Amino acid sequence: MNAHANLTHWSERTDMAAAFRWTVKLNLHEAVANHFSLAVNPEGTRFLINPNGRHFGRITASSLVEIDANDPTTMDRPDAPDPTAWGLHGSIHRALPHARCVMHVHSMHATVLASLADSTLPPIDQNSAMFFNRHVVDDSYGGMAFAEEGARCAHMLADPKITTMVMGNHGVLIIGKTVAETFNRLTYFERAAETYIRALQTGRPLRVLSDAIAEKTAQEWEDYPGGADFHLREIKALLDEEGSTYGQ
Repeated sequence: MNAHANLTHWSERTDMAAAFRWTVKLNLHEAVANHFSLAVNPEGTRFLINPNGRHFGRITASSLVEIDANDPTTMDRPDAPDPTAWGLHGSIHRALPHARCVMHVHSMHATVLASLADSTLPPIDQNSAMFFNRHVVDDSYGGMAFAEEGARCAHMLADPKITTMVMGNHGVLIIGKTVAETFNRLTYFERAAETYIRALQTGRPLRVLSDAIAEKTAQEWEDYPGGADFHLREIKALLDEEGSTYGQ
C-alpha cells in the first residue's frame, strides 16, 4: 500500500504527475503557469488540478488538488487553485462531461501558430492530419482566462469531435478521455505545429493532403491500438528508472 493511501484516485494522480514531469523534459512548460486537470467523477465536475504556484517539475501525485467545478467556495479554500485555472478548467469541467482531461500550455510552436493571422493547422503530414476537422481556432482572445473567458472557451469546445483549441494570441488547449490520450495528443500537436512552422520558414509551397486522405488518416489515428497508453507507460518507466519523485 502506498504512503498516501488516504488519497483517492491514486492511479489517476500518478498518471497526471508523470505528464507534468515529462512536459518539463519536452520544454513545453512556462514558469509556474499553465494547468492540467482530470475529472474523477462520472459527471465530470470533480477534478484534479495542479496546486497554485507549483512548478511542473515538482508536481507529485499527492500534491494535486481535488476540487468541484460546482462549488462556489472553491477560491476561498487555503489550497485554492490559480484563478485562471479555476476560470478555464472549472468552466470546461462544469459544462462538458466528455472533456475528462484538459491540458493547457503556452508551448513554443503551438503559440507561434496561435500568433498567426490564420492559426489553422493544415494537414501537411501524418501528424498534422491527426487534427484535421478536430481543432478549432479561437480568434476572440479577451484577456486572461478568468470566469467569463473560460466560459466562452468552453462553449467553443461543445462538439465532442473537437479535441484541440488553438487559443489565438494565447496557446493551446487539448481535451481527451484519459491522461494518456490527452498528453499524447498534446505532444503530437506541438510536433505538428513545429513541422508546419518550419515548413512555412522555407518559403516554398506546402504539400497539403486532400480532405479525403486527411480525414481517413485522422480516423486511423483514432482507431490506432494502444499508442497513447504505451506512450504514457514508457514515460513512467523512464521516470522510474531515473528515480523521479512524481509518484510520491
